[in-house]
Amino acid sequence: MPDRYPGYDVLAKRNTPSWNDQTRAVIDARLALPDTPRFCTPAEWQTLRAACDRIAPQPEGRPPVATAALVDDKLHRNAGDGYRIAHLPPLREAWRRGLAALEAEARAAHGAAFHELDPARQDALLTRMQHGQLADPAWSDMPPALFFKERLAHDIIALHYAHPSTWSAIGWGGPASPRGYVRMGLDRRDAWEAAEAHGTDIAAVRAENRRVR
Repeated sequence: MPDRYPGYDVLAKRNTPSWNDQTRAVIDARLALPDTPRFCTPAEWQTLRAACDRIAPQPEGRPPVATAALVDDKLHRNAGDGYRIAHLPPLREAWRRGLAALEAEARAAHGAAFHELDPARQDALLTRMQHGQLADPAWSDMPPALFFKERLAHDIIALHYAHPSTWSAIGWGGPASPRGYVRMGLDRRDAWEAAEAHGTDIAAVRAENRRVR
């Protein structure tokens, strides 16, 4: 897919009025997170990384997003959402059971670990999970479709889109404090927001976005 915001790097805003000290500290911590597990076992880590690659593919032409590490960090800190779905176990238990069940389904269906399957078979298992069509005993009383919606997709997508590389790919400037956003109308943007390429002069758009601060 072509880059919709060529030349745009949200991190160029780091030392501008767009971001305050608190924003800089939060983003610096995300960027410094090592791409290694602290909560997941080695087997869970492989399954989680493979699932992240299918749910939230890496933005092309951008620094990679350590999505699995962000999920693992949430689990390591046991950082809940402020609520809990009644038919799901607590955060950590739900993830452990869900990853084990996905692995069991892969081995039952294809005789291989989930991370060893080709993308089409991985997608097929995830789709069946989404539609509640998996039934390995490893799920116990946890509904597969609910785990997919409220934990697997929810956590992976939320954390993937909380990373600066993804912000750059979608042309978002991140939190804007103290500067704020002013031009909120349709097809209007502030001077410090990225310009979107519409099949016009890509070089001109890239040059404009490299000046955005």
